[in-house]
Amino acid sequence: MTDKQIRASFVNCTKGEATRMRLPADFAELPWPDLDFLGWVDPGAPLKAHLVLPREEGPVGITLRVPSTGRTSAVKSSMCQACLTAHASSGVTLFAAPLAGAAGREGNTVGTYLCADLACSLYIRGKRQPKLRHGRYEENLTLEEQIDRTTGNLWAFADKVLGLR
Repeated sequence: MTDKQIRASFVNCTKGEATRMRLPADFAELPWPDLDFLGWVDPGAPLKAHLVLPREEGPVGITLRVPSTGRTSAVKSSMCQACLTAHASSGVTLFAAPLAGAAGREGNTVGTYLCADLACSLYIRGKRQPKLRHGRYEENLTLEEQIDRTTGNLWAFADKVLGLR
């Protein structure tokens, strides 16, 4: 995907916001063959993150809000709702997305808990390890089944943003 394709894909922000967002600092060096979607925290606005999900008709981009830090949690570990990777509590974040269209302009949002670094693709492939004593849980699913589950969970979230669910 090119910079232009990525910026044009966003469904829940203005064209101006899409133009101003910063792509990942290492955009050219990303491990594209290992990525099922593109996800990053905006290096110029750390309380914003972005997802770009591939679709047959073209990519769909979603802008996310990241909660400000400072609140501590009594939870010792959490699980990403997309890839089902368990992390120490700081490894999973509640991301909130404005809904697309008029509902989003009125302030309506939907949220989901995801890997804080949005690196689900790397976790399911074992290329990145969560910061837990026991690491990622062993699964009986094949890698392809884990990828399908992760992308399916992200598409279910995207459908909510788009108002399709």
